[in-house]
Amino acid sequence: MKNRALVTGGAGFLGSHLCDRLLSEGYDVICMDNFFTGQKENIAHLIGNPYFELVRHDVTLPYFCEVDEIYNLACPASPVHYQFDPVQTTKTSVHGAINMLGLAKRTKARILQASTSEVYGDPEIHPQVESYWGRVNPVGIRSCYDEGKRCAETLFFDYYRQNQVDIKVVRIFNTYGPRMHPNDGRVVSNFIVQALRGEDLTIYGDGSQTRSFCYADDLIEGFRRMMQGPADFPGPVNIGNPGEFTMLELAEAVIRLTGSKAKIVHRPLPQDDPKQRRPDISLAEEKLGWKPTVDLEAGLQRTIEYFRSVVGNVSNGDARV
Repeated sequence: MKNRALVTGGAGFLGSHLCDRLLSEGYDVICMDNFFTGQKENIAHLIGNPYFELVRHDVTLPYFCEVDEIYNLACPASPVHYQFDPVQTTKTSVHGAINMLGLAKRTKARILQASTSEVYGDPEIHPQVESYWGRVNPVGIRSCYDEGKRCAETLFFDYYRQNQVDIKVVRIFNTYGPRMHPNDGRVVSNFIVQALRGEDLTIYGDGSQTRSFCYADDLIEGFRRMMQGPADFPGPVNIGNPGEFTMLELAEAVIRLTGSKAKIVHRPLPQDDPKQRRPDISLAEEKLGWKPTVDLEAGLQRTIEYFRSVVGNVSNGDARV
């Protein structure tokens, strides 16, 4: 009998890659998405597979099925999208966690929460380790996402302690790759779209702020290792690439790899934008034997190839990080 997995946010950038991976490993997959940011194009190639089921459903509402594993990825993950309806963003993280944890409790499924490096806020320590409690503004424009994800982690560990639910919590650092939404406002997709169109690349602030970029395939490998790991390691665990780059370095790399003649322009830095972000992945290496294998240049080349095929069909958005 096949293992059964539910992927919430399964038509999104990472969710669709996870569905691919699970099907390739012989799973029976239910992909749940309300299509606020998910795209049918991401999973269209899976329609017709007898072991793939697409369900249009909002994770803030209860859902019932019989599964062995739950991957809770549902939530807008870029500032442009999660700030569009901040109340709904918080509800997605909090109500969604409650509903999926309740399902896991009933079915005795193992459940993985896709948390985020944003739980660290604008960090005072660098790189960020899992034991760091973070420095988050609870009333800022990013709070709906940051605090929603922090509350979801709280719920996961309370269900673990109170109800013995088998949980796994992964903190995702910036991830990129094919199937990113061209208008999601994230820096990699915006730089590539702008460069391919010969438009100026928009940097917020002076460009000295840093991020670490993990290729999607590496991230999904981290998910699978965490889900298959020992029950006595619920996390949280950082999954990301510790290579650290300034926004200027990233912009220059994109211009070079696309062959664009675009220039770099600067705009004011948004409120609460973190100045540094890099994961300490020692725990992932120790507990999961995981580390990223795709370097930034190779990952950018694959991502640029994808965007060349879709860039003619999109309009430009604002870059955020």
